[in-house]
Amino acid sequence: MKVYVTEEHELIMEPSLKWAANPNVTVAVKAYGLKATIQIFQIVDLQVFASPRITLKPLVPTFPCFAKILVSLMEKPHVDFGLKLLGADVMSIPGLYRFVQETIKKQVASMYLWPKTLEVPIMDPSKASKRPVGILLVKVVRAQNLRKKDLLGKSDPYVKLKMSDDKLPSKKTTVKRSNLNPEWNEDFKFVVIDPETQALEINVFDWEQVGKHEKMGMNSVLLKDLPADETKVNSLDLLKTMDPNDVQNEKSRGQITLELTYKPFKEEDMEKEGTEGTDEIEKAPDGTPAGGGLLYVIVHEAQDLEGKHHTNPYAKIIFKGEEKKTKVIKKNRDPRWEDEFEFVCEEPPENDKLHIQVLSKAPKKGLIYGKETLGYIDISLADVVSNKRINEKYHLIDSKNGQVQIELQWRTS
Repeated sequence: MKVYVTEEHELIMEPSLKWAANPNVTVAVKAYGLKATIQIFQIVDLQVFASPRITLKPLVPTFPCFAKILVSLMEKPHVDFGLKLLGADVMSIPGLYRFVQETIKKQVASMYLWPKTLEVPIMDPSKASKRPVGILLVKVVRAQNLRKKDLLGKSDPYVKLKMSDDKLPSKKTTVKRSNLNPEWNEDFKFVVIDPETQALEINVFDWEQVGKHEKMGMNSVLLKDLPADETKVNSLDLLKTMDPNDVQNEKSRGQITLELTYKPFKEEDMEKEGTEGTDEIEKAPDGTPAGGGLLYVIVHEAQDLEGKHHTNPYAKIIFKGEEKKTKVIKKNRDPRWEDEFEFVCEEPPENDKLHIQVLSKAPKKGLIYGKETLGYIDISLADVVSNKRINEKYHLIDSKNGQVQIELQWRTS
């Protein structure tokens, strides 16, 4: 293995790969409408020798720590195999073996011989390199003149809020029963990554006890239109779609009123680019309530998980009624999530607990076995408030051998 050191944010490796096997590969033809299958030839004694260059770039601070994989060949690969037709070795035909060898080498080399590369994108590098730059405070005040959705002329509206380019679940208001002019006055907080491109997405739904909740209208607010550190009252018309040319948007669906305040972090509160090896705890965002702070949760990984019927694990984090989830990793007893979550606190959570539940998602909807609980833990937050950071493995309750690794940080101004 060769490893190169460059001035770029990349990791270059050149391993030498050799693979040989005696596979049982049969190429056959089945005529349409006929049950008979005609075997054409069989592939035997397959060998592949190659010298690839594997580049991981650019390196970013977000797991898995690189945005792309680039693979190229430093020389023509050696591919060797035999073809048997009706028991005879086809490759023994004079001139055929060399012809096949050279053809394969030329075809593969034309696609991937250096400097040509096979590029496999892993994540958007522009988004992966970005860190939180502020907090958006949202108060859902009221809605007016909502359209009736139920047969009896009543609706039970609630609001879902979400930041664009954010994989976290939407935040929801309470449901207001039988009300077309509901008052909420409920507050929410969102972490902002890129105020120039992100938007707050607003969707109003009619709650249904049975069946799918029907959408009553939607709209969005661009963060770049919000002045910093100022509260702005937005009264938005609810739309059918976000397509400005959709004629359905001409019909009135009511209005929603929000109070929005964008609070950017101060420069001294943000980690400087290029800082490496630091173990300092970042400060809480500017605008965090006096005496409060930011609870930062990193769900690293788990080991020895085992479901009764399936093991497609994900973790659910619950703190003071707010619920967040990691991604699902299919068919894995030792998942590695490296998912990060943030909770803004009005005061230090010294007497609070963080509930983390590990579950397995059913592989398909409608199966007789739904999601399963693989274990849970409750973490007292007094230690993280006093120590600022803890990073430990916990044995899962109601699990035979399962463990989960959680890192907690308490950030204050």
